[in-house]
Amino acid sequence: MTTEQKPLGSGFGAQSTAEEVLGGRDLRRKVALVTGGHSGIGLETTRVLAKAGAVVVVGARDVERAKANLATIGNAEVFALDLASPKSIDRFANAFLTSNRSLDLLIHNAGISGPPLTRDERGYELQFSTNHLGHFQLTQRLWSALEQASAARVVAYSSIGHRVAGMDFEDPNFNRRPYDKWVAYGQSKTATSLFAVEFDRRAQKHGVRAFAVHPGAVLTDLLRFMSDEELKAWGVYRENGVPKAAGGFKTLQAGAATAIWCATSPQLSGKGGVYCEDCDIANVVAADDDGPTGVRPYAIDKIAAAALWRLSETLTDVQFKL
Repeated sequence: MTTEQKPLGSGFGAQSTAEEVLGGRDLRRKVALVTGGHSGIGLETTRVLAKAGAVVVVGARDVERAKANLATIGNAEVFALDLASPKSIDRFANAFLTSNRSLDLLIHNAGISGPPLTRDERGYELQFSTNHLGHFQLTQRLWSALEQASAARVVAYSSIGHRVAGMDFEDPNFNRRPYDKWVAYGQSKTATSLFAVEFDRRAQKHGVRAFAVHPGAVLTDLLRFMSDEELKAWGVYRENGVPKAAGGFKTLQAGAATAIWCATSPQLSGKGGVYCEDCDIANVVAADDDGPTGVRPYAIDKIAAAALWRLSETLTDVQFKL
């Protein structure tokens, strides 16, 4: 069953908050897993899910920082997770699986944006490795827990940054072409969208659905690699090292809303494999469209999604048995 890539008319919008779209639903007896769920949009996601009663498992590179940030959230659990390290992903997944719990909600929130050329231990470019390949491997390792749940959902964070670049299947890790940090970021976010398309196609017969999400422009630590000049072009400045802006950006509460909507809304029952923004399914826009909303065709292309799946299995040496 294919979901049409066009808005539903959800009744929510760009300024809706995560709590508003959750609508008071009771998530007791639900287990959610949020990568990077201890800071920025991830922290708000964890807070809202936990407040609704869910047990929220958080994967974090800095466990002590995560525990401090989550100290007031009683039903949050923290485990070490480095998405650029296959061994760390396996340890994290094994720790979860030993609890014998089903996994109702898996939110691929953690990510990296715009670093200088950096490679993981396998030689893979860090943004592609962290934003896509790490979450691909994590989802595969947790598949049995997702399948065990009733109507599980997986939410993959994409971005309007997908418009900068599609997938380069010949050289995804910049081994031959010159490195451009924003092309690399755009490719990684196209990859997360394509992951949702192909994973949903494969997993829906098991009752598991997937969605790609653009959270909107939010001032978070994701901007840490940007220079003052780059930030200035966005109308952003640093105050004691913290990004600030006069306007034009979403709050954390609004930034977390689309992922919460995709993870929990009954409006999406029986649907999946689509790119969402502002708490609704996004419109498809032309490849040369430079407007503030919409998804480009190459980020939801089914043939490209299948090709990326095969490439990801090769690069990570893991295979889903769906």
